[in-house]
Amino acid sequence: MPRFDYIIRTKDGVREEGAIDADNINIASEKLSANDSAVIKITEKDTTFDFLTPFFERLNLSIEKYKNRVPLTTLVFFTRQLATMFAAGLTIEKSLFFLAQEEKNKRFQKVIADIEANIRRGMLLSEALERHSGVFNQLYISLVKAGEVSGQLAETLEELSKYIETVEETQRKVKSAMYYPVFIVGFLAITLILTFTLILPQFKGVYDQLGAELPYYTVLLVDTGTWFQEHFISFFITIILIFMGIWMFALTNSGSLIKDRIILRIPIFGKLVLQNLLSKFSKTFGILVGAGVSIMDSMSLLERVVDNRVFEIAIRKASKNIENGVNISAALKETNVFPPIMIQLFTTGEETGEIDNLALKASDFYSKQVAASVDRLTSVIEPLLIVMVGVVIGAIVLITYLPIFNFGKALG
Repeated sequence: MPRFDYIIRTKDGVREEGAIDADNINIASEKLSANDSAVIKITEKDTTFDFLTPFFERLNLSIEKYKNRVPLTTLVFFTRQLATMFAAGLTIEKSLFFLAQEEKNKRFQKVIADIEANIRRGMLLSEALERHSGVFNQLYISLVKAGEVSGQLAETLEELSKYIETVEETQRKVKSAMYYPVFIVGFLAITLILTFTLILPQFKGVYDQLGAELPYYTVLLVDTGTWFQEHFISFFITIILIFMGIWMFALTNSGSLIKDRIILRIPIFGKLVLQNLLSKFSKTFGILVGAGVSIMDSMSLLERVVDNRVFEIAIRKASKNIENGVNISAALKETNVFPPIMIQLFTTGEETGEIDNLALKASDFYSKQVAASVDRLTSVIEPLLIVMVGVVIGAIVLITYLPIFNFGKALG
């Protein structure tokens, strides 16, 4: 459960500071105001060194997302259809009923039916969506809530569908750049495993019959293959345990910070991930502010949806500076995470009063950068990977057959 630092003034006029546990900031504020106290300041406590709380929160969310995983394309279609139906005059209940009937994804169909049932009981759409955090993230729920408050729910849903579609397209481009390298590396790994477990041990008997002194690298390769064959099961169990340990460590605050720092520093791919994050941040910021969400609430939401610990900490730092009176662009600049181009666009947006539009332009700029980077990667990385696979397999074949080339000498 999150912990919040607070400053209050009691009904007797006494100033008090402390921390309180609550599900969210609104519940924490209600608890503090229960005794006629005036809440001066309340902020979520930084739990960087709290191991168990963030670990179990991320673990539960990961399990929830896995159990209720819905493709982004399905979510885009649902949001757009809901916006169209609601704008045409249908109630939310009827719109959801028709969408549930037409939905082909059985898991998502149950989610829609449950949302409809909760709305019939008197819940708002945002409250019903909040019960399915594994399907709808905080940004989705908050934008729907902003649309309900402003009376522009249909327009907000339409904008939200465009946003999800953009995110889906960007993720697809990033993944497409990763698929080929992963496939080639996987193919190479399988080839090496088969070579060490099945092929090399067969050569050991042949080499023993030769009775000749073998080259050093051939001996090393054969010994490695023999060891691999004898310890095949224990080797893979160890690999699985290592990956599970890394995954579980990455669910903690410290682990996720280390993981995200490493990802951002990977040559070529790190830059691609960074551009994707900047595009997502700018797009989300522009939509939130354009929908009427306050700057502080927008920053709080961005911290939860940006999905990168380095940026989470930077956004939290920027939020505190904005709360203390620093303008948005200066607060982002002080984090040393956001690039000068984005800072300049945000500065111009503040000066002209169109920061939401400039943020969206920044998002378009970084989206194009992602597309260009993906095109360059696919044109360069394919031949490099083919050469790498050829060199590795060629070296193994050469070392394996090196004694065979000297058969005559060995037999003599």
